[in-house]
Amino acid sequence: MKILFVHQNFPGQYLHLARHLGAIKGNQVVFITQRTDADLPGVRKITYKPAREVTRGIHHYLRETEAGVLNAQNVARAAMKLKDEGFVPDVMLAHNGWGELWYLKEVFPDTPLIGYFEFFYRLHGSDVGFEPGPPLIFDVGPRIRTKNIGNLLALDTVDYGQSPTKWQKSQYPQEYQSKLHIVHEGINTHIVMPDKAARFSIPDTEIELSTDDEVVTYVARNLEPYRGFPSFMRSLPAVLAQRPDARVLVVGGDETSYGPKPPDGKTFRAMLLEELGDTIDLKRVHFLGKVPYSWFVKILQVSTVHVYLTYPFVLSWSMLEAMSAGCVIVGSRTQPVEEVITDGQNGLLVDIFSPEEIAKRVVEVLADRNAYSAIRQNARQTIVENYDLRTICLPAQLRLLNMAARRML
Repeated sequence: MKILFVHQNFPGQYLHLARHLGAIKGNQVVFITQRTDADLPGVRKITYKPAREVTRGIHHYLRETEAGVLNAQNVARAAMKLKDEGFVPDVMLAHNGWGELWYLKEVFPDTPLIGYFEFFYRLHGSDVGFEPGPPLIFDVGPRIRTKNIGNLLALDTVDYGQSPTKWQKSQYPQEYQSKLHIVHEGINTHIVMPDKAARFSIPDTEIELSTDDEVVTYVARNLEPYRGFPSFMRSLPAVLAQRPDARVLVVGGDETSYGPKPPDGKTFRAMLLEELGDTIDLKRVHFLGKVPYSWFVKILQVSTVHVYLTYPFVLSWSMLEAMSAGCVIVGSRTQPVEEVITDGQNGLLVDIFSPEEIAKRVVEVLADRNAYSAIRQNARQTIVENYDLRTICLPAQLRLLNMAARRML
């Protein structure tokens, strides 16, 4: 089979699927991307760059749209070179987020295209306006509606769509729902699993943590409000005061992935540390930045309680991986989390804007970890039964791919 993948951040959500297909003898797997520093066995990688920057001074509603057009043009050019070489894929898979899939059907009109649909932007009932504050200005509505140009163009372009969760699918317009299949990328539960013997050495210290220690963990790609970082930080003074032996491991960078950036070139971490001052003992709160995956797994395995907070937005892999590792999750009572966690059964739910409630739950788990053994087991079982890579998610991805490929025959 000939398969074409497109994702600017290789391999993105296609890691497991591309690796699997690349290992099958006889397959020809090609991946178009902007990333130059990674490879997968059996996968031919083709890199591209936009021809130019977004036009200076363009209307701010249209910056992302023009960036998408620039990406789509150069992906199409790369695809045309493949076609000139004689490569015509049996199926194409591409993430819709950056415009890359928009013109693929102009190159390969008869090849089925599966789009990955992560998030449809809405003015109400989602991330926009979720944080308490003054009413939204009128400009927000038109901006959000325009922001979905790429989503709508992609929905009209693809033959099939993939969304990772029910809630994320539900955000898309009803008239396109029949195209979208709920297929998560999957969690490797054979790697991310409980380990009572796990140890994690905190960098630049002589401290080694084990499952016998009181360890609070927090993980996000970046430390920012969309992932509840301010509330988490504001919960720490009470946690540290009530649990003098507790240590906090914070994983994440200082950039901004989602939402507005902090003012004056600051970081949210710097702003929160300045706000909280000496109420936080920095000898017990360890900011680890972005860590290797092997470290990440060990951090989850030694965790006593893991805090995962998010606006109504894309659900992080890290929460599912934390559950797979048998963590007790203190999670936000928001739609993406509630799809997976039932309060008191396989995790604990809190108000994302209540540092007091977050601290209370964290302290309760630290004070009597044995009382939460069933929740740990149920968390792990939830992932094994619904998100396991080998038995659930990879087979589902292959079914969708084969269904699309058969359409070409």
